[in-house]
Amino acid sequence: MNTAQHPATPEPIDAVQAMLADAGVLARHLREALAQLAEGALSLDDLIRRTAISRRTVEDLLAAAGPDVEATHETYRLTPQARDRYRQRFALDELRAAEPSGPERLELMRGFIDSGPAPSAALDHVTATPDTVLRRAEWLRDNYDLRGAQVLCLGDHDLTSLALSMVAPSASVTVVDVDERILQHIDAVAAEHGFAIRTMHADLRFGVPPALESSADLVFTDPPYTPEGIGLFATRAAECLAGPNSRLLIAYGYSPRTPALGHKVQQELLRLGMVFEAILPRFHRYFGAQAIGSASDLYVCQPTAHTRKLALRQAPGIYTHGPQSVEALEASAPAAFLEAVGGRVGGPVPSLREPGWSRPIRSKQGAPVFDLRADPGPWLLRMLLACSAERAGFLVDNNHPDITSERAQHALAEVVSAKYRLRFHRSSPDSKHAIVVADLMATPSVAGYLLHRAHGKVGNIWREALITHAEADLTKREAKERVSALAPNAADLELRLIDLPRHRIAEVLRSATR
Repeated sequence: MNTAQHPATPEPIDAVQAMLADAGVLARHLREALAQLAEGALSLDDLIRRTAISRRTVEDLLAAAGPDVEATHETYRLTPQARDRYRQRFALDELRAAEPSGPERLELMRGFIDSGPAPSAALDHVTATPDTVLRRAEWLRDNYDLRGAQVLCLGDHDLTSLALSMVAPSASVTVVDVDERILQHIDAVAAEHGFAIRTMHADLRFGVPPALESSADLVFTDPPYTPEGIGLFATRAAECLAGPNSRLLIAYGYSPRTPALGHKVQQELLRLGMVFEAILPRFHRYFGAQAIGSASDLYVCQPTAHTRKLALRQAPGIYTHGPQSVEALEASAPAAFLEAVGGRVGGPVPSLREPGWSRPIRSKQGAPVFDLRADPGPWLLRMLLACSAERAGFLVDNNHPDITSERAQHALAEVVSAKYRLRFHRSSPDSKHAIVVADLMATPSVAGYLLHRAHGKVGNIWREALITHAEADLTKREAKERVSALAPNAADLELRLIDLPRHRIAEVLRSATR
């Protein structure tokens, strides 16, 4: 017999392993069925009823196990010879109900929250209670197979990522947030306690980092409680879901006095092709948000085959109040205002350009001026990374955190110093606004090479920079080894510079100047 043409039949336990792998985070239910079969004989009806798995799926599982399942008098069980192998391979003993987190974890979680950044009203931050955050993590652990699962937190002011790392350390957790303070706090706590959490920066109005697309088994988010906010966060989550067995979990609450608002929000999810698999009422509790009873529900949403195709066109305003709210949007600027802006930039400004850094920004004619009046803080740096014009202007609020003090101005200028020289014009063109003018630096350097190519993978761009600027010839291998030795965080080499939190951008650039 030619074994190349007739490969060996896989072992039943390997066929079961493949079925669980295909199920992803939903494999926990299949493991529960195997645990039932390991305990003793059950009828098909009892097995379905105990595990809440569809008949077709149970039949597929029994077929995959084949001779490892003993069928007698219309009952099924794992054979004595197979029982221990299945228990070990699929960690069946771990499925016993885990104890709720004790006072030690609760006190640790309280410390994480108390030492974290204060809530930002402009970003609709309302802090969840420590026991709520732990309850979220425990619910995920007890309902999904998190061994090696990719869990994404879209926004994490509540620090759900830290709680999940405590109760389910085998999960791979990623946090995306617009608030640099949150990312830096999570990085610091994770480093101190040995949590494997990856943090990335993004403003979801401008997209998600490409590394996250189709990557997540579970996405958790507690977004702004507006239809626009829910629609935007759910849309970005849909881009990140890995497949049909992935799930989106949303915290959302509304007052019983305004059911029409709840209806509008639920319509946004339905428009995305989402199915409400579960709605757990009053699951989350908060310090504040008394208009909704300081509580919100947990929505468990299942994507359909159409979800990824149903992209919603979102307006930039998604929050309930503040400079980025729906009501605060400004469509244009008067001619006299633009003329005053041009006086600072050094040339005519016919119009203001919209913000956005999903792709490199190039301009060959004149000095573009970008409208960052709604910037919550991090846009200015991202736009400086994305822009490659000889000169560019950035219109910001006069109280923008990067310009309100000499120290803040110096810190921003230092980060981009290998690319741009910055000039700050406060209270210009009027008392409410300021203009930051950036002029391109002519001196080439490794750090400048990275800053000019912020949309490439850090590892690749850094290697190219070393080869380009090395005093002696370097091979690709030598340059790669040098980058690996210099990199402050090896995982960042696979990401784009523009997607890193600000403090890690600074670390990369400092290392690149050695």
